[in-house]
Amino acid sequence: MRNVLRACSHPEPWKRGPVLTALALLLGLLLLLHAAVPDVAGLGSLLENVLPWLGVFVPVLLAAAVWRRSLSAATALLLPAVAWTTLFGGLLPDKSHPGGDLTVATHNVGAADPAPTARTLAAAGPDLLALEELTPQATPLYEKALAPTYPYHAIRGTVGLWSKLPLSGTHTIDIMNYGPLAATRSAAAKLPENRALHTTVTTPDGPLTVYTAHLGSVRLMPRKGFWTASRNIGAAALTKAVTTDPAPRLLLLADLNGTWDDRAFTGLHLHSTQTTSGTGFGFTWPATFPMARIDQILYRGMEATRSWTLPATGSDHLPVAATLTW
Repeated sequence: MRNVLRACSHPEPWKRGPVLTALALLLGLLLLLHAAVPDVAGLGSLLENVLPWLGVFVPVLLAAAVWRRSLSAATALLLPAVAWTTLFGGLLPDKSHPGGDLTVATHNVGAADPAPTARTLAAAGPDLLALEELTPQATPLYEKALAPTYPYHAIRGTVGLWSKLPLSGTHTIDIMNYGPLAATRSAAAKLPENRALHTTVTTPDGPLTVYTAHLGSVRLMPRKGFWTASRNIGAAALTKAVTTDPAPRLLLLADLNGTWDDRAFTGLHLHSTQTTSGTGFGFTWPATFPMARIDQILYRGMEATRSWTLPATGSDHLPVAATLTW
């Protein structure tokens, strides 16, 4: 200890590693001020979608600081370490608790084989099951495979909801043609309104409003950066629909093509089941090595008791499930 204190009292260890010190401070500032990063070429959105992974650089920089014997860099690393723990430390422990009146699941089925996928999802026991990225070829197969378990279902284009409880008032939500320029588009130029639906579920405890959505894709492009235009239009349309909906109990089951940290979803004002009742990050994409949770179960007017991911099905997304109680 005496040798350590003596070494720390000398100026040399504090002068070593100025680049490492600057990188540590920059990392901390990115974590703390990510919302202030301009979304030029989608940079801000991209940063927020990989935000948890910035924590990987803390031990890397610490190892470099030890190798360089840089006290300044090691001290500066306290900033990103504390920032990461503040942002994500609460996600790590198990927050589930017993109970639940309703089990729900959502899955972007993609190119998964419909019959075994339907069996896997139904075996998890959800009362409500939302599917995204349905195709005209696969939809009848899902209808047939899920019919014995789910007497009610509603499909609008590429999204569908299967239910053990009655559904009513189902209609399409246009999340593709939205914004100030939407009214100026010709009928031929408008995109298909087939990626989101709204319905009401009749439960023993009263009506429950459910939205199912599949927002537009995002792309990392060499010249344009992180392209989010389609996704952001859908997020704005979905935000307007949800925030103006007077329903006291509301569920959103969706492939958002973005994480809950993404600024595109700031205005939704819903709770994430993974944040309130899950364990860890609950990453869902890509299924082979999940790195981001872009498939979400969001709610208001209820309490989530558990949130988890289901086994892989052959899709490039993992299914997610949650239990909720009134």
